[in-house]
Amino acid sequence: MKTLIQSPLILDKRSSFHKKKKNVLIQGGKIIEIGDKNYSADKVINAEGMILSPGWFDVGTVSGEPGFEHKEDTDSLSKAAAAGGFTQLAVFPNTNPPIQTKSDITHLTRKNDSRLVQLYPIASVTRDNKGTDLTEMLDLHDAGANAFSDGLKSITNTDIFLKALQYIRNFNGVLIDHAQDQWLDLFGQINESPVSASLGLKGMPKLSEEVAASRNIKLLMYSESRLHLSRVSSPKVLDLIRTAKKKGANITCDVTAFQTLLSDSLLADFDTNYKVNPPLREKADNDLLIKGLKEGWIDVICSGHTPQDEESKVVEFDHAEFGIINLQTVASQLVSLSEWIAWEDLLEKVTTNPAGLLGVELPVIEPDAKVNLTLLNPNLEWTFDEKSNFSKSKNSPWLGKKLTGKAVAVFNNNKQWIDV
Repeated sequence: MKTLIQSPLILDKRSSFHKKKKNVLIQGGKIIEIGDKNYSADKVINAEGMILSPGWFDVGTVSGEPGFEHKEDTDSLSKAAAAGGFTQLAVFPNTNPPIQTKSDITHLTRKNDSRLVQLYPIASVTRDNKGTDLTEMLDLHDAGANAFSDGLKSITNTDIFLKALQYIRNFNGVLIDHAQDQWLDLFGQINESPVSASLGLKGMPKLSEEVAASRNIKLLMYSESRLHLSRVSSPKVLDLIRTAKKKGANITCDVTAFQTLLSDSLLADFDTNYKVNPPLREKADNDLLIKGLKEGWIDVICSGHTPQDEESKVVEFDHAEFGIINLQTVASQLVSLSEWIAWEDLLEKVTTNPAGLLGVELPVIEPDAKVNLTLLNPNLEWTFDEKSNFSKSKNSPWLGKKLTGKAVAVFNNNKQWIDV
């Protein structure tokens, strides 16, 4: 079947059609033609006013399978990803058991050649993510893992952290860590600020992230390896990263799309859907994160998708788990960020940059290239409700709210999801 995408704005810095409005004809999993002709097709998508980019790639998605399938499984995760514009997901190992054996890797990757949404496992650094004993990292790499992390858990053991950096240097892998000092954040609920004081909740200071990130960067420079800091929320950590990059360190980082837009003032009503880790910071911090995105010090924007069931969220605030589902609502957050940051730069942070981090090559938007595409309508108004939510979980502050900006089609592996 031939599908024609009419007149989208193509944004792909590697393409000769970058920043041009062209008709794109696809068939059999390949781009057949790109040009101004009105090509004959079985399916025609009027994409006037829309943006066509390489398929979106999310780093650090949390899936419930195995062990927590009641929160999310690979089927619901894939449906939510496609509906949100993502064709590829790098999955954190916060499952039960964690992703720590060859069979765990192959279980997630075995259908990648035929999936609309491909899964790339981020293997555990330590057994059971307990931070004490290293996994068989070389074997896991041979099975297909290029990135290693304990996911939502920071690696607090300095010796383990250094050894992990030294091991992955042998095959140019990358260590991904959520920088957090567990003792400074012990029993913490939200950002340490006047808001936490007024609500009587134990605060999580930015200092926790800054202390851990400083240690991590020093170990990185000592080992001369690769490090990626995930879900950065402190502007001072960006300063540390900037300095390290200028010194030649091989370091990258990401920020969740919502972290730049939401502040801790939203927690005044004790809404557990805003309880995340790292916590929502103050607006001044958000402004500096946006500046870091604009200046290029933040390499990747991720969804921060962390599904939680109702029993984990509809409880007293201090008993609620951290996390937001966000795969389907990232597009609206990118629209908000486009007020300050050019679309071509924003999309690079959800396409080629995260793919490059995992060593995955995205096809360029050119004739004869493999199809891996996301079509975004930045002006579409829609409501994210229970009917349109494909996740098994409902822990979203945007559920039931009207949003602007939506991915309306994705194409990958000769498969497609179209909602236009």
